[in-house]
Amino acid sequence: MICSAQKLFVCVIILILSDPTLGLKLVAGRRAFIAKATNSVGLVGLATSQLAAPASAGIDPAALAGFKVDGDVTGTATRLNEIKSVVNPVTDQQDIPFMKLDSGVSYREFREGRGEAKIGKGSKIGAEMTIRIKAFSTNNEPGGVKYYETQKDTDFNEIAWTVGAGELFPELEEGMMGMKKGALRRIEVPSMAVFAAKKASQLPVPLDKNKDEKRRFDALFKTDATLLFEVLITRVKNPPAAALVDAVITE
Repeated sequence: MICSAQKLFVCVIILILSDPTLGLKLVAGRRAFIAKATNSVGLVGLATSQLAAPASAGIDPAALAGFKVDGDVTGTATRLNEIKSVVNPVTDQQDIPFMKLDSGVSYREFREGRGEAKIGKGSKIGAEMTIRIKAFSTNNEPGGVKYYETQKDTDFNEIAWTVGAGELFPELEEGMMGMKKGALRRIEVPSMAVFAAKKASQLPVPLDKNKDEKRRFDALFKTDATLLFEVLITRVKNPPAAALVDAVITE
């Protein structure tokens, strides 16, 4: 039987009436075709999304677990732990109480340094330093506003001196004893020691161009002059052992 386009619908109805199961077969076949086509599209979409997934640009630390580092005689696990300790030091998160010294100075070590050299009498050291006025605390700076910071008041973000040479006052140096390169401490110096240090010209002072800091420094000595020194050691060089012996004998 040949059916024109105009009579297609009528022909389909006649075929279905002549064979009742034919309609069910046509419907089932149509559903199967649609399901198959949908599954095919879904798989193509899934494959496309998997292929288009961007590669991770970060480095997974787990992938470095078996990576050998030339000259690393302590092992890769130690090396990874060292990296983690630099990026996110555990001591930064701990609530460690301040250590009180006989002079009235107290300090809290936020981060231990590395290396063999420790600060002692005669050490030539460099440090990044911020000095806060404890009595002038604000909501933004609860530890006290800054009157001095090496980033603004020095050419190379570092203050350098020889411990015990009288360049800085002894109470501050006492609070720094034993620090290594990379160590970070907050050192609180009482008001009386600060007044004595100013009289002896042993306090770091802000540059004249930093007018706000200069004003704070001048106002410091009209009230409680307790200072908080935040010190990060950048270098430590100790004198030869013979020089240390001579210094002890001289004393």
